[in-house]
Amino acid sequence: MAAISLSKIEETAPALVSLYKTAGVSLTKHGLDGLRAAVYLVVDYSGSMKPYYQDGSVQALADRVLGLSAHLDDDGTVPVVFFSTDVDAVTDIALADHRGRIERIVSGLGHMGKTSYHLAMDAVIDHYLDSGSTAPALVIFQTDGGPINKLAAEKYLCKAARLPLFWQFVGFGNPTSKQFDYLRKLDDLAVPTKRVVDNAGFFHAGENPTKVSDADLYDRLVGEFPKWLAAARVQGITREV
Repeated sequence: MAAISLSKIEETAPALVSLYKTAGVSLTKHGLDGLRAAVYLVVDYSGSMKPYYQDGSVQALADRVLGLSAHLDDDGTVPVVFFSTDVDAVTDIALADHRGRIERIVSGLGHMGKTSYHLAMDAVIDHYLDSGSTAPALVIFQTDGGPINKLAAEKYLCKAARLPLFWQFVGFGNPTSKQFDYLRKLDDLAVPTKRVVDNAGFFHAGENPTKVSDADLYDRLVGEFPKWLAAARVQGITREV
């Protein structure tokens, strides 16, 4: 059973009903129906991301993540971290106030900088630990390029492997760009020599992310989550929720 009912979605966020239904199909397909988990969204605010804010791609991703989160978490909100050279904002998006929410947040942010994964990861880890949650967490981490500090990003990912956090990286942009070689490497870091479990996945949404169908996007967002959950339970990192 979903954390938030269809009738509640129809009442509070009718524009997300289709996304909610499609997300439910994907979760059931992957054996995740009835799971309770926290959901985070991390969004790249570097200068090269400007077109994706302007064409609505980031807002569309946020809406899709809300549709997914409503099945997994009953609070109706998703914590969101905006990052560039530093962490630009730690805020949230909510079912009841999702329309245009990304634009409103971005209007209050400053200069679009470079790309520091590890600082955004640190912000998510702090938020999760401060929340006191014991549920597993799915962190959807969107970016359009590699980090300025590759060593720090790898170090944070490996250390975070002992926490109940799964990092699903999503690439925006040219799939053939060398910028994404690092994320492919991060996805394949050795277990257990580098990290205790495989706690990350990566897929590329292309240069027009909104053209990826809802069903395909959800399948790719949650496709690796069950395998991580099983491994994390064996290691005592997370428990059944």
